[in-house]
Amino acid sequence: MAKTWQLLTNLGLKAIPILMIRESLIDESSLSLNYIVLIVSSCLIATFGLLTDSAAVIIGAMIIAPLMQPLRGLSFATLEGDAKLLRQSFTAIAVGTILALVCSTLVGAIIGLPEFGKEVLSRTEPTLIDLLIAIAAGGISGYSKIRPELGDAIPGTAISVALMPPICVIGLTLSQGLWDLSWGAFLLYITNLIGINIACLMVYVFSGYAQSDELGRTLSWGVSLILIMLLVLPLGLSFWQLIQQSQIQYSVRTIIAERPLLARQDIILTNTEISWITSPPTITVNVRATNAISPQEVEIVEASLLDELGQAFKVIFDVTQSTKVESAK
Repeated sequence: MAKTWQLLTNLGLKAIPILMIRESLIDESSLSLNYIVLIVSSCLIATFGLLTDSAAVIIGAMIIAPLMQPLRGLSFATLEGDAKLLRQSFTAIAVGTILALVCSTLVGAIIGLPEFGKEVLSRTEPTLIDLLIAIAAGGISGYSKIRPELGDAIPGTAISVALMPPICVIGLTLSQGLWDLSWGAFLLYITNLIGINIACLMVYVFSGYAQSDELGRTLSWGVSLILIMLLVLPLGLSFWQLIQQSQIQYSVRTIIAERPLLARQDIILTNTEISWITSPPTITVNVRATNAISPQEVEIVEASLLDELGQAFKVIFDVTQSTKVESAK
C-alpha cells in the first residue's frame, strides 16, 4: 500500500523539477501586454459569437484561453504558500476578468439586442454537471503542465470548460439589465474557476509537488472545500430542476403525442418551456395544430400532469395554425 501511494504521489515530480515549474508558472501568470491582448481578443470573439449565436465562433474564443494559465499558477501558489506567484496569478485573473467584463458590457450596450439566443441562455443555468466538467478539465490542464508532451490537450480542455464565454454572458446580460441571467452566468464562471483550481491542486499533490508545510496544505484544501460546499446548494438545485424539466417535457410529449388523451391527430408538439418563478410553475407548450385547442383540453393536460408528477402546473398552449395544402391533381 505504501509503495502504491508513493508511486501515485511521484507521477510528475521527475517530469519537471519543482523550481522549473514554478518559474514557468510565474512567466505564464504575468500581467503582460500579450496577456491583455489575448484577453481582449478572446472576449470580443466570444461576445460576437454569442450575439450571432454561432457555436463555431465561440469555440474559436475558447481556444485562445488566456485565463487558464494564471489559474494553474494560482493553484500551485495556494498549495505551496508562494506569496509572489499567488499575488501575480490572482492579479492576472482579476484584471483579465474585469477587462473582459467591461468589454462585453460595452459591446452589449452599443449593439443593444433585446433578446439573446440559445448560446447565451445555455450559460445562465449551471448545474453540478458543470462543476464535474470543470474538475475533469482542470485535472488534465494541470497534468499537461507537468507533462509537456501533452501540451496539445490544452485547447481541448479550454473548449470543454469555457472560461471566457460565461464572463461575456455576464457583460451582455448586465448591459440589458437582465440580472437573473447575469447571476446564472456568474455562478457558472465561479464554478469553472473553483473546479479547475481543485483539480489542479489534486494533480500537483499526487504528482509530488506539495512541498509546503502541513498547515499551508490544510488551509489550501480547507478554503477550496468551503467554496465547493457553497456551490453545491445552488448547483444541486439547478440540477434537480433540470431533471424535473426533463421529466415534465417527457410527460407533456407523452400526453400529447403518444396517448389518445385529447383525441386529436392534428397536434404536433414543437417545443416546451417551463418557468419556475410563477406559482404554480408555468409550462408553455408550443404546438402546430389544424384546429384550435379548447380550455377543456388544456385542463385535461393539467390534470394528467398533476396525476403523473404530483405537482400542479399552469399549462399554456402557444398554437401555430397549420394548414395542409395539396396539389389539384
